[in-house]
Amino acid sequence: MNDFIEKIATHASVRDFKNSPLSPEVKQTLLTAARSGSTSNFVQAFSIIEITDQTLRAELAEISNSAPYVKKTGTFYVFVADLYRQSKLLTDNDKKLDGLTNMEPLIVSIVDTTIAAQNMAVAAESMDLGICYIGGIRNDVRKVSQLLKLPKYTLPLFGLTVGVPASRNKVKPRLLEKNQVSENYYPKEQFTDLTDYEKITKDYYGSRESNQRQASWSERNVAFFEEIRRPEIAEFLREQGFTLN
Repeated sequence: MNDFIEKIATHASVRDFKNSPLSPEVKQTLLTAARSGSTSNFVQAFSIIEITDQTLRAELAEISNSAPYVKKTGTFYVFVADLYRQSKLLTDNDKKLDGLTNMEPLIVSIVDTTIAAQNMAVAAESMDLGICYIGGIRNDVRKVSQLLKLPKYTLPLFGLTVGVPASRNKVKPRLLEKNQVSENYYPKEQFTDLTDYEKITKDYYGSRESNQRQASWSERNVAFFEEIRRPEIAEFLREQGFTLN
């Protein structure tokens, strides 16, 4: 395992940053990495907004319930799934938008955006920086859209903090390979037999240095998915021009 793969394999989100801004050179490197990722049909259906205004960053931090680390991180980006450019191309050429507003292009833009962000994350960690994805910006997706002055056919997907870690969390034990990887077909019983993983995650949650809890991965997932979260997202997407068909 080379050093680069070792970095990937030991990833852990950072929520404790030094108050150290990133240099323009480092930020340019991160953006180059993000913009060099794979993209479906070369549509490049994403945009990246760096939040340098501290008042705006504070508002986004409050919306996302992540104020301690969003405010203090070296820099903060919002990744936007973005088909507005393509909508303008179609409109300027007197074409209908039916091929842009359905579900498939929306998925394409979400995947493109996620690949770009992960490229940035991996690049950051290769430079010994820390990152944390901030999905909480979708807690009030309309407000975030207004704050960032987003046009139709866009979705603020998540934020990404990047900075110099003040401390690092312990690496979380991932699902066992047998529960996630197979050949040629989906083995339902194998993928859902989590007996061994339950023991590992109970030990992890009970022994970590901070935020200890008596729980397992399955128990946390049941609690997470029994609640309907952010039900307004679908309606927001319709307001943004997507049919969801």
